[in-house]
Amino acid sequence: MRPIVTLRDIKAAHGIVSKAAIRTPVLPLKSTDRPETFVKCENLQRTGAFKIRGAYHKIARLPRSCRGVTASSSGNHAQAVALAARMRGMAAVVAMLDQSVPHKVEGTRALGAEVILAGRTSVVIRERAEREAAERGYVYVPPFNDPEIIAGQGTAGLEIVQDLPDVKAVVVQIGGGGLISGIAAAVKLSRPRVRVYGVEPEGAPKMYRSVREGRLVTIEEPSTVADGLKPVCASELTLEHVRRYVDGIVLVSDEEILEAARHMILREKLVVEPSGAATVAAVRSGKLRLPRGPVVCVLSGGNADVGAILASGG
Repeated sequence: MRPIVTLRDIKAAHGIVSKAAIRTPVLPLKSTDRPETFVKCENLQRTGAFKIRGAYHKIARLPRSCRGVTASSSGNHAQAVALAARMRGMAAVVAMLDQSVPHKVEGTRALGAEVILAGRTSVVIRERAEREAAERGYVYVPPFNDPEIIAGQGTAGLEIVQDLPDVKAVVVQIGGGGLISGIAAAVKLSRPRVRVYGVEPEGAPKMYRSVREGRLVTIEEPSTVADGLKPVCASELTLEHVRRYVDGIVLVSDEEILEAARHMILREKLVVEPSGAATVAAVRSGKLRLPRGPVVCVLSGGNADVGAILASGG
């Protein structure tokens, strides 16, 4: 297993990531039943999601001799890799899910990447991206199973504890686990008493089950409206970070996720995609036993089909 990231790794990554990523704000929610609930607005990040942090950190560290990169993604990592590669003057080829949100596919192409719609699961598109890398002499940039990716994502957690020093808990969504691995390491190694909680959809509980069963669990057919949280499996690396640094994981339904997304759009005036709204869903549903004091929900992305979200409310 590759090494667990350290606070030193994350601080070093921040010096690199800050050249490409926005330091997104931590804002209080205006309309909430729970006082002192804040959001880390990665929905306002470049390419509309946190993924530029890890992708740019990884790609910025590649040698200049590198001819290009490949990636596999449902959408947000795809756009981040496309942008980071363009900033480095590299070619990018991205294998995406057949059912990827159309505007994420279009956004990836608009950033100069070649897009291949390669299958229906994260495993299939990863295998295609790895094959393309081998055939073209490119470097594969994974979405989460890499310490440099995790350290890059962890810079969001570093900013949370710096910008809200009295934070008592941080709530993070889980896809493959790269975001929560980095944020949890940054938070716990900076402020050990701060609680960190993970959130997954009921239809894609790969990390929840892996922690409970003590082994990596594969969800053969994940089903959720939160497309960014649909990897069929985490990794040994992200599972180990979660075991060390995360205090608990809860599951939320698609209905709770969509309700939270509508709330964010209509009441908070923040556009958040379903994956990004999962953390707010966990708080609004009351499934988390949170400490008193400031709590930060990470809004991981804002690449939303707003019409579909609002229509889901009937």
